[in-house]
Amino acid sequence: MTLIIVAILLLSFLLIATERLTNINKAAVAVFAGTVGWVLYICWGTDFVMSQHSYGYFNFLQGAVATSTAVKQYIAKSIFLPYVGKASEVVLFLLATMTIVEILYNNGCFDFITQLLKTRNSKRMLWTLVAITFFVSINLDNLTTTVMMLTIMHGIIPSRRQRMILGSAILIAATAGGTLTVIGNPENLVLWNMGAVTATDLSATLLVPCIMTCVVSVLLLQRLLPDRLDTEWIVMPYRGDDTNLNVWQRLLMLFVGLGGLWLIPTLHDVTKLSPFLGAFCVLALLWIVNEIFNRKLFNIDQMLQRRELRVMQYGVIQMMLYVMGMMFALGVVQETGALEWLWENASIYIHDSWIWGIIAGTLSTILDSFATAVSFYNLKQTCATGDIYYKIIAYCVMVGSNILAVGSMSGIALLKMERMHVGWYFRNVGWRALCGGIIGFVILIAFSII
Repeated sequence: MTLIIVAILLLSFLLIATERLTNINKAAVAVFAGTVGWVLYICWGTDFVMSQHSYGYFNFLQGAVATSTAVKQYIAKSIFLPYVGKASEVVLFLLATMTIVEILYNNGCFDFITQLLKTRNSKRMLWTLVAITFFVSINLDNLTTTVMMLTIMHGIIPSRRQRMILGSAILIAATAGGTLTVIGNPENLVLWNMGAVTATDLSATLLVPCIMTCVVSVLLLQRLLPDRLDTEWIVMPYRGDDTNLNVWQRLLMLFVGLGGLWLIPTLHDVTKLSPFLGAFCVLALLWIVNEIFNRKLFNIDQMLQRRELRVMQYGVIQMMLYVMGMMFALGVVQETGALEWLWENASIYIHDSWIWGIIAGTLSTILDSFATAVSFYNLKQTCATGDIYYKIIAYCVMVGSNILAVGSMSGIALLKMERMHVGWYFRNVGWRALCGGIIGFVILIAFSII
């Protein structure tokens, strides 16, 4: 049964890696692998429990007779529920931050970005986009940041080829910025919840490598742009949900929304509660401010729909279901003991964390970055706070996901929005992202030695 469960996970990895060929949604694949895996696990629950959790099971029985029902109850309460909690921590955090973005975007708090992009100079446009994307992705999930910035850029640049280059720069900046913090992407959030890293330690270690990766890659990319860009500025018609907030109100909401996210690590250190609670605190405060500022608009019939936040869109639901399903699937494989066996045997031949990082980065070029990162996080059986292994994996997976763009949901969003082919991306962008990643990798090695 262990072999069957592992085979299901490997098959799901294959389907996820070939999503663009099979057109099978990766979220559906992950949910299927996670749910079926746990059903099969509980059907053979006695064997798994006695081999992995015999001591805890006998304590659970407290002298009662061991039955199949008792085994299932033990698995449901003592084994399965902790994995539900781990997955929920990530999903609830994503729900809170994406709702924050939705509130800010609906109130025009990001309109200043469009004003900053009013230029035809290609270098100024490129580096302005990169700087804003990098900064925003430090606070928000990189998928949310990428889609938002692509949407803004798409309304300014009519030339598809120029959008493809600028969009690729946005992708690189978003993934690099997201890797820099514990709240910048789901992979790092999993690390933080595991206790493998602290917010300060992760950012301090990856700051220079992530910045250099972004800067070098974009420097190579800017050669593809002409000196002057084709731009157009279209005044959008009134949609019925436009905001009437003034500048200071928008700035205040932006400060509460994005600035509040910076306090989440501090709140976590003080309370030791899950980070998603801090995200919900920020969301609640921003929501109250939103209600106060828009109280007059809410009295107008045509503005009633603004009270229903539109964050629950298909893409957002898909991402959260994917994260939930993948964590379930990896969790059930871990409970079979397969990952422990693999680590014990592989560590005989591979002792260096840097080699593990290169392997993870290579896999993430075709396999989703979240699935790759969490797989390698779970692979190592000892979880020590500050272990360089986890930071190496986080960095290498980020670099690998940018080489073909299919290694992350952000990259797939770029390919779909601009109708890009993977071959074109690699010829024009992928190898440049790899060059920047190698330079950052060398810097990371140098810092670890120092």
